Amino acid sequence: MEKRLDVVVVGAGIAGLTAAALLAREGLTVELLEAHQQSGGCAGTFRRGPYTFDVGATQVAGLEPGGSHQRLLAHFALPLPQATPLDPACVVDLADGQPPVRIWREPERWAAEREQQFPGSGRFWQLCAVLHQANWTFAGRDPVLPPRTLWDLGQLLPALRPANLASGLLAGATVADLLALTGCGGDPRLRRFLDLQLRLYSQEPADRTAALYGATVLAMGQAPLGLWHLQGSMQVLSQQLEQALAAGGGQLRLRHRVKALQRNNEPGGGAGWRLQGEQLGGAGKGQEFSLSATNVVLAIPVQSLPALLGQQLPAGYRSRIEDLSDPSGALVFYGAIERALLPANCPSHLQLDWADPGTLFVSVSHEGDGRAPVGLATVIASVFTPAKPWFGLEPTAYDQAKAEALAAMQRGLESLLGISPAQWRHAELATPRGFERWTGRPFGFVGGLGQHPSRFGPFGLASRTPLPGLWLCGDSIHPGEGTAAVGLSALMACRQLLAERGQTLSLSGLRT
Repeated sequence: MEKRLDVVVVGAGIAGLTAAALLAREGLTVELLEAHQQSGGCAGTFRRGPYTFDVGATQVAGLEPGGSHQRLLAHFALPLPQATPLDPACVVDLADGQPPVRIWREPERWAAEREQQFPGSGRFWQLCAVLHQANWTFAGRDPVLPPRTLWDLGQLLPALRPANLASGLLAGATVADLLALTGCGGDPRLRRFLDLQLRLYSQEPADRTAALYGATVLAMGQAPLGLWHLQGSMQVLSQQLEQALAAGGGQLRLRHRVKALQRNNEPGGGAGWRLQGEQLGGAGKGQEFSLSATNVVLAIPVQSLPALLGQQLPAGYRSRIEDLSDPSGALVFYGAIERALLPANCPSHLQLDWADPGTLFVSVSHEGDGRAPVGLATVIASVFTPAKPWFGLEPTAYDQAKAEALAAMQRGLESLLGISPAQWRHAELATPRGFERWTGRPFGFVGGLGQHPSRFGPFGLASRTPLPGLWLCGDSIHPGEGTAAVGLSALMACRQLLAERGQTLSLSGLRT
């Protein structure tokens, strides 16, 4: 007889690992399926000789007391990973001949930097601070958004406070609207800075980023919150979650690709799902597998659902998914350099307003952080790009486009860091086609859906799908992208799933 599980989780990125570990700890039989040879997804790691490169994500939020990673790891009785707070969180060069903007960790120092760089913008930042404080305390009460049942609503309403009801008046506003509201919309330099920063965290510029979302991500670099650089690599976080999964009795199956989901409605079969797929490695390479589970948690992009579910997907839900704007793809440069060739006191993270192929976000390893031998450094530079056009290119055209993008990014890095193309000890470029192979995401999409007001919070996709026993988590779901956010999305889905079974899940360390 086919083995029947309580839950199968599909996708072993941070969201899938978190969901599987949480459910296993509550006593459910759980298997986590991942097509790749390692966990982590877009927060994974790969090696090139002596160099270790973070695939996509290069910084972490949520390690502070009360942060999402801190609360989850405490729940699993695991220590926090060794990490260094980033100060400055980022140095943003607007390529306008003026000094770059340094996003300091200390709030007072950051306030002084803002006033120097963007005189007269204080009202905008004050409004953002008020909205952020309301958002942050609300999120710490673990609301369910968007609510789809009375139980969901019962988790949402107690989390609301008068400040949330007041800020709700701006639920349809953008960050650009906040600029206009505070009389700061006439500063093109401030607007460009906001466009660059918000694009990193929301997939959208200021005039398309939800005001309530943008107000919080713009405050993530300052204490008592902060952004962090992990010792070793981003893979450390995945390894800790793997430990939590194993401690709960759950099982991680790598190199297992799910190809189809089928609702089990056969007489006597009971409610649940059958998953069919293929083993991609090991002794069973090429063999088909089948699993049955009462519940399935999909920690993968929602764009994958039509192919997995076929005609089982309700027409209205299918239309909503297909009508979503495409997420971005990424071009990512992975390089290694002699540390002595970097600028003195080179920050860990930099951003450069660069025309071709686009704005660069650059991460530089720390001496002794495990990513490069002593005296050397890894440098990772990423650029957002439309993903689908890379898949329509013939081999020769693809190779040419890739070479041109690599050369253009190296020119940007030479402008930013003073490193000529001949000085790189290692240099390679990943395109959306590479990300599709690595992550299995359609077209190599990175990040979430884009935090436009029409897709943020109460207006976004729910973790509870129209199909019983099928749940979503990850960067397509509230509260968005980033390892801290997808961990919270996993917690939300797990609380809903367990409530259906009459169980309660809560974490200590709520922010109040």
